[in-house]
Amino acid sequence: MKELRLMKGNEAVAEAAIRFGVDGYFGYPITPQSEILEHLMAENPYPKTGMVVLQAESEVASINMVYGGAACGKRVMTTSSSPGISLMQEGLSYIAGAELPCLVVNVVRGGPGLGTIQPSQADYFQSTKGGGHGDYRLIVLAPSSVQEMYDFVGLGFDLAFKYRNPAMLLADGVIGQVMEKVEVDDYKPRWTDEYIKKSFPWATTGKNPNQPHVIVTSLELDSARQEQVNLRIQAKYRECEKNDVRFEMLHCDDAEYIFVAYGSSARICQKAIEMGREKGIKVGLLRPITLWPFPTQILRELSYKVKGMLAVEMSAGQMVEDVILATENRIKVEHFGRFGGIIPSPQEVVTALETKIIGGK
Repeated sequence: MKELRLMKGNEAVAEAAIRFGVDGYFGYPITPQSEILEHLMAENPYPKTGMVVLQAESEVASINMVYGGAACGKRVMTTSSSPGISLMQEGLSYIAGAELPCLVVNVVRGGPGLGTIQPSQADYFQSTKGGGHGDYRLIVLAPSSVQEMYDFVGLGFDLAFKYRNPAMLLADGVIGQVMEKVEVDDYKPRWTDEYIKKSFPWATTGKNPNQPHVIVTSLELDSARQEQVNLRIQAKYRECEKNDVRFEMLHCDDAEYIFVAYGSSARICQKAIEMGREKGIKVGLLRPITLWPFPTQILRELSYKVKGMLAVEMSAGQMVEDVILATENRIKVEHFGRFGGIIPSPQEVVTALETKIIGGK
């Protein structure tokens, strides 16, 4: 039975982890996502659900604890913000190379460097292009509401286990800190050890005479075998691109112009659409929900129907490159964004559309 709660986005992530049957959380506090760890510690879910919550000594330690838990077939996760996620990149590459499922939540703050604790969307490249070494991808979900912060924890684990790959929930500081009503679920049971042994033959589950010896590693010194590993991983990514692209469209049926935005920028664009249409500008919104796999095909199709697109991001312009690639220079594509922790207003977005796209040459 659903229960209605008033929660911050960060608290919703923590509550979802408890209620969705997550086995373990390993993390380290950093603004603006520290409430996730605080909520988990306050709730102390172990006696109720068996979920382990541990504050690691660093972000490097936490991602390697996730590696160990994931190798056992457990649903494990960590959360952090931009500088902390940077420290996790080596571990994420190892986890992807070992083909293990896990969930990482990044509540983005402004950079580069330590930057600011204010919200940003400047971790798009790091998240979608493989911030660590090697040819790998993260499955990246971009929530735009507190409800989606809650829902995407379950979805992230579903996709991570479907593809045996790390998934990331990429939120910005606005979505992490804002308070909204959230429908939360009843507590779901954790997977039993028997279920894990039966369902995940790749997992290390202790001595089992009926199971071949399991080795979990991302190291392969034979080049021919390492190439086969990479080919298998790339084929898996093509399947993900084919079957699990997610997006939302708003007022695109009659649109002559399109905003492309995710997270809190997409919410700002919803108001900008109202303001634009009051001025007679037929504008719609394409909101990527999966930043990877990116909704390339739908953007390509829209590029045959509209006059231009404006990528709205709280960054210097990162997602805009994927929009340009998708539209194949068929129409005018421009970027508008504020960075350093400044949140653009709907009026600024409308003005950018008028000057950069409608009036631009």
